Amino acid sequence: MRHSVITATGSYIPEIRVPNEAFLTHHFFEDYGRPFEPELTPKIIEKFREITDIEERRWVTDDLVASDIGHMAADTALQSGTIDPETLDAVIVAHNFGDVLMDNRHIDLVPTLAARIKQKLGISNPECIACDLPFGCPGWLQGLIQADHALRLGEARRILVVAAETLSRISDPHDRDSMLYSDGAGAAVLEAVESDEPLGLLAAAARSDTVDHARLLWMGESYNPDYPSRTLFLKMHGRTLYEYALTHVPALVKKSLDRAGLGLHDVSKILLHQANAKMDEAILKRLFRLYGEREIPEGVMPMSINKLGNSSVATIPTLLDLIVTGRLEGQSINSGDVVVLASVGAGMNINSLVYRWA
Repeated sequence: MRHSVITATGSYIPEIRVPNEAFLTHHFFEDYGRPFEPELTPKIIEKFREITDIEERRWVTDDLVASDIGHMAADTALQSGTIDPETLDAVIVAHNFGDVLMDNRHIDLVPTLAARIKQKLGISNPECIACDLPFGCPGWLQGLIQADHALRLGEARRILVVAAETLSRISDPHDRDSMLYSDGAGAAVLEAVESDEPLGLLAAAARSDTVDHARLLWMGESYNPDYPSRTLFLKMHGRTLYEYALTHVPALVKKSLDRAGLGLHDVSKILLHQANAKMDEAILKRLFRLYGEREIPEGVMPMSINKLGNSSVATIPTLLDLIVTGRLEGQSINSGDVVVLASVGAGMNINSLVYRWA
């Protein structure tokens, strides 16, 4: 039987560390034209840390854009697996904003980031298809789902799935939510493997709720009416999004496990999109309660958000690579381990994958 197996991972973590204290000079607004008093800024920042667990985040240097860091993550993955780029059947790149320059905040999507990354990798094979996937924060997982379909059908043998985002370039400096956002890139190579035993990507589930939830995240002008341009920034109805995630993510994770014929006790690790530590903890508790469980095993949900922030599509592949390469203290994934990967984001979209490590 044909299975889709991750044979290599890579990531790029930007050099610039931005601690919470860097926001002390920001003048925040609660909403359009509704400023907070400047003396409240320290309290806003401390409350933010308590809710999200974020102490610092990473931003790219001024000379880099998403396709640059996506290329670096992809190249790292290919080198770690000693994989010839010319043997790739496809390059799928998950992102939301394309390349955004430091001195020109317009979103640049032509050509696609996948085409740019394929070019940077020097791949001349015209049968290696390069395509982009904008699917909100769950984009990288959706890329794995689509790659899995092609591999299982025999349409491909080896696919590179990349995630890259520079949220620092599209965050409103006058919006408290700007403290969430970071930059980063991750990548994995998925290959078709013949095996009588189930391994690799075992099952997946996804949903899109657009009628009532399409605009929980959107692009809008700065909350500061005196901002010097009409640049569009990422905006979010945070509380409603939180409630949506708690309502739907645990049930979708259970659905993916049911499809795999597994239960919660079969799972070694649960990797959730690093959006908000308190939200992820609440999702985990609700998931365990769906199974009638109150005790959560220590270390079952690795986290990287406290130091890396929320890099949208890049959080899960970056977290996975940190664990696989032994760079996340106290965490490891071993042969036979069942790992759940789940994400929620703009759309609203959710997906959950059940994966058995080879």
